[in-house]
Amino acid sequence: MDWQSLWLSIKLAAISVLILIPLAVIIARPLAYERFPGKSWLEALIMVPLVLPPTVIGYYLLVSLGSDSFIGQLLQQYFDVQLVFHFSGLVLASVLVNIPFAVQPIQRSFEAIPQEVRDASACCGMGRLKQLFRVELPLAWPGILTALVLCFSHVLGEFGVVLMMGGSIAGETKTISIAIYDNVQAFDFSAAGNMSLLLLLFAISTLALTTALSRRMERHR
Repeated sequence: MDWQSLWLSIKLAAISVLILIPLAVIIARPLAYERFPGKSWLEALIMVPLVLPPTVIGYYLLVSLGSDSFIGQLLQQYFDVQLVFHFSGLVLASVLVNIPFAVQPIQRSFEAIPQEVRDASACCGMGRLKQLFRVELPLAWPGILTALVLCFSHVLGEFGVVLMMGGSIAGETKTISIAIYDNVQAFDFSAAGNMSLLLLLFAISTLALTTALSRRMERHR
C-alpha cells in the first residue's frame, strides 16, 4: 500500500468537498426555485463533466493554465502561483470535474421541499438567507450528504484529469489512482491489487449509502 498516495488522495478529496458543497448550494438553490434566461444552458454546462472524458477537461486545463498560457503567466508573475503539476491545480481540476455530482443531488433535494413550507417561513418574516439556514438546509440534508459522499469518493478515485493536470510527482500530485497505474506499469500487481481492492470496497460502501439516502429522500417527498 502506497500510504503517501492514499493520504494525498484523502487530502485532495476533503479539500475539494469543502469547496464543492458550499458552491453547489449557491448554484443549486436558484436552479431549484427560480426561472431565468439561459437556465437550461447553465444546467447543461454544469452537467458537461458527466459526459466529457476527464482527460479532455484535463487537456483544456493544461493548455489554459500552463506556464506558456496567458492565465498561467499572470498567475506566476503576480501571485507566484503555479497550478499545473501542483497540488492546487489538482484541487481546481477536481472541483470542476465534480460539480455535477455536488449540484444535482442538492438541487433535487431543494426541489423536494414543499412550496407550502417555504411560503409559511416567508409569512413568518424570514428573509431569504434566514430561510435558507433555518428551513431549507435542514430539510435538504439528505441531498447534501449524498453530494458529499459522491464527491469525496469520486475525487478519491479520479484518474484522467489528475494525470493530465498533475502527472505523477510523489507527495505532490501522485494520488492513489496514479499509484495503481504506476504499479501496473512496473508489473507490481500485488500492490496495485491491494490499492484497487481498497477503492472497490469504498465504492461499494459509498453506493450503498447514497442509495439509502435517495430512498429516504423519496419517502420525504
